[in-house]
Amino acid sequence: MKLFVEAWDPTYGAAVESADFGGGAPSSSSEATLDLDVEIPAESWEPRSAPLDVRAPDVALLVDGVRRTDARVWVGDETTVLPGLAASYAAGVVRCDLRRATAEVVTARVQRGVFTPFTGGAPALVTSAGRYPVLPAKSGELMAMSAAVQQHLQALESSVLAESRDESTADELLVADGPLRGRAGISRMLGYIKSHEKRYLNGRPLSVVTALKAGQRTPVFKLGTRWEQYTWYLRLPGQSGAPWSNLARIECSVELPAQAAIALADLSMVTLPRFAATSYKDPRAPQNLVPIAGLERRLRTMLGDGRLLHRALTLAAHREPAGV
Repeated sequence: MKLFVEAWDPTYGAAVESADFGGGAPSSSSEATLDLDVEIPAESWEPRSAPLDVRAPDVALLVDGVRRTDARVWVGDETTVLPGLAASYAAGVVRCDLRRATAEVVTARVQRGVFTPFTGGAPALVTSAGRYPVLPAKSGELMAMSAAVQQHLQALESSVLAESRDESTADELLVADGPLRGRAGISRMLGYIKSHEKRYLNGRPLSVVTALKAGQRTPVFKLGTRWEQYTWYLRLPGQSGAPWSNLARIECSVELPAQAAIALADLSMVTLPRFAATSYKDPRAPQNLVPIAGLERRLRTMLGDGRLLHRALTLAAHREPAGV
């Protein structure tokens, strides 16, 4: 019998959302289109180590955002009342100076809103704890309203990142916690995905993923889902056991030349493992990078006390017809 215990705290879900017991890979296969021959032919895949002449950048900017639903609400007028989500969300950037071994949060902002399909002339909901403008959602379904919150959070992440960049600094790597999605056009930017829901690879390429040692990556390949990206898997240092433990999937823009994507993949090998968390400090170690964990704590503090915000929303709703 084989038994593996992940360091990742199960209260955060799982690093691999569903795994089969044969290879330890996510069991939910994907219908994404693949080009496995970007860096080397698929039949020649093997784990890759960083070239000796590749060094980490002087500066890494890591961007992340957090969100919270403060209350489920109803919004409307005399004839129509529709559901909504009152949500708070925040985004920030931590600047890591790898020459001086320092890190600081350089930009952080919080916003709030009521996300609902009812937007016809609805004024902002003003509470004692903050102002909630009424923002559009495609429908009153929870998934649609949640997607609207996520869209505004991503826009805020892009805004704080633009504020934090030093355009005069060429040796600067940008890392977004999560998929790139609509941010793929930004140069020298990586999307960092720390949990795995889909199995994209099979056969020899899949065996290369599970054979990776700490600090190694797979060859770069092209992945097409809703957005097409260059991507690769990287194994981080830390306690290892299950074949898919300590793995992150990294993305970069498909608009880059293939050689530029490969150079970024090499750069990720000498940069991201330096930020890997340890299990006694972080329940999502090693994938939850240390600068990101610190930024998340700062941002969640900025969101405010959820109980107080819920009370403030309740009191404000009682003062206004239909909650607006």
